[in-house]
Amino acid sequence: MKNWLAIIAIAFALAVTGCSDKKAREKYETAQFEELQKNYVHARELYQEIIKKYPESEYAKEASQRLKELKNRD
Repeated sequence: MKNWLAIIAIAFALAVTGCSDKKAREKYETAQFEELQKNYVHARELYQEIIKKYPESEYAKEASQRLKELKNRD
């Protein structure tokens, strides 16, 4: 019984992480689109949200880098 609970807990954790990565990716792609449209204010907001909500995702590191590059753009 304990093994099943452990398996269920691991499966749940993987499912949640997968959803988080998907959401982070979607926000990152939206932020990139906003950059292309020269809507830097909104792009920065989205990058900041990724860092705050999904700090462990691969997109948080990318978002941090993009924020540095967008620092002086309006």
